Amino acid sequence: MIKQLFSIAIALFSVLSVSSQTRKYSNEFLNIGVGARALGMGNAFTARVNDVTSAYWNPGGLTQMEDDFQVGLMHAEYFAGIASYDYGGFATRIDDKSVFGISVLRFGVDDIPNTTQLIDQDGNISYDKVTSFTAADYAFLLSYARETKIEGLSIGGNAKVIYRNVGDFANAYGFGLDFSALYKRGNWLFSAVGKDITSTFNAWSYTFNDETIDVFQSTGNDLPENGLEITLPQLVLGVGRKVALGSKFSMFPELDFGVTFDGERNNLISSDPVSVDPRFGVEFAFQEFIFLRGGVGNFQKTTDVFGVRENSFQPNFGLGFKYKGFSIDYALSDIGDRSVALYSNLFSLRIDLNKKGS
Repeated sequence: MIKQLFSIAIALFSVLSVSSQTRKYSNEFLNIGVGARALGMGNAFTARVNDVTSAYWNPGGLTQMEDDFQVGLMHAEYFAGIASYDYGGFATRIDDKSVFGISVLRFGVDDIPNTTQLIDQDGNISYDKVTSFTAADYAFLLSYARETKIEGLSIGGNAKVIYRNVGDFANAYGFGLDFSALYKRGNWLFSAVGKDITSTFNAWSYTFNDETIDVFQSTGNDLPENGLEITLPQLVLGVGRKVALGSKFSMFPELDFGVTFDGERNNLISSDPVSVDPRFGVEFAFQEFIFLRGGVGNFQKTTDVFGVRENSFQPNFGLGFKYKGFSIDYALSDIGDRSVALYSNLFSLRIDLNKKGS
């Protein structure tokens, strides 16, 4: 039974990756977000972002970085530690108008039992043939941002390389481009981020030994075929404003809209072919030293056990501290809904460095 369940899981995985297929939900690990600061604001962050994590949220925002160098790190665990999510980023100023950055992301599940050889053709159970493997997704982002001749306008982009791996069974390589703009006018900030503007292509290939092939055939499953997975473009629009609350306090509310063009989705604003996912976040600051954050997003229409339709959402909460070039941020994120609380604790660290004499 275990062998059959595992084989079926592999087969289902292959069905989602058949030749030249365009899917609504592809490379979803790239939609989780990076930095506890942003996650605490419910991922409404494309206009507010002004640090190394801009490379992910809005590459054009790298020009708002106040330091010569920045390093960002984050670690998170999901589903009671079954899955781990890690991020590392570095950004440096090239000159007074341009910034370069590099980011690495990994989302993976480790030590998955491989039970395809647990039971041989004669029905004998051999536990010593049980091995383990890792299923992991990687993304590498090269980012560039530059201030334009238009006052307050910065543009930026990402070249991203995707690598996805499922043990010795399957792997995929992909490539895509992002482009973004950030416009600052007074205390107002406006952002536009085009993700996967050329579409992102993942080329999947599968490798199975003779014993695994026998398992697929004996359980009535088709062998996966090499294929191409396509991620269509998305657009994220954001607007936010910094508001002073006396001499020591300030706040920055932001509203973002994630716009997809791949057909009707289960979003708050849903149609074919365009759907819109709104999210709202706010950051309160005390002397740019202590920060309190909150946000809400991932609005969806759900049906309960009685067949009643209602709207669900994802609430987030965060705290942050900044002192002499070190920023530590924390976020409590609910990846479920109001009825099923699946909270994850996320921490991130940012280090700001300046050249001597600057």
